[in-house]
Amino acid sequence: MSAASLSSDFLATLNQFQPLLRRVARMYCPDADDQQDLYQEIVLQLWRAWPQYQPGAAKLSTWLYRVALNVAISNLRQRTRHPTPERLGPALPEVALPPDTGPDADDLAELYRAIKRLSDVEKAFVLLYLEERTYEEMADILGITQNNVRVKMHRVQDKLRQLLTQPA
Repeated sequence: MSAASLSSDFLATLNQFQPLLRRVARMYCPDADDQQDLYQEIVLQLWRAWPQYQPGAAKLSTWLYRVALNVAISNLRQRTRHPTPERLGPALPEVALPPDTGPDADDLAELYRAIKRLSDVEKAFVLLYLEERTYEEMADILGITQNNVRVKMHRVQDKLRQLLTQPA
């Protein structure tokens, strides 16, 4: 495959799956600037790995999720080990909330706060669940069995219920 064809295929894939990649960044970064940085790091790692992607080995979205989640979790761990100094100015919001308003906005904000309290791996389960991925797809993306996905998903749902019923 020529370099131009490789580049063209990558750009087409990136355009198609950009919303998915941005949702991964949003899940792991509360700040818009950090989200953009993480998104760019995900794209860079995808570009580096792109020549090794084998279409028959895994579904494209599964492969993209796997790379994006690995980059997001690695990035989060690195930021936790080496925190950046706080920015000057108004306090940053606790979590990047969607711009929704209305009666469901408070419930949605509460859900995002609960998700923020989950571990990195638990967040990956929630993200895939919210993306309406099947247990089979989750197993492929996370590299575990479907039965393990079911067990872990049940535990994550229980933990979220507990977090949502606890006073903040």
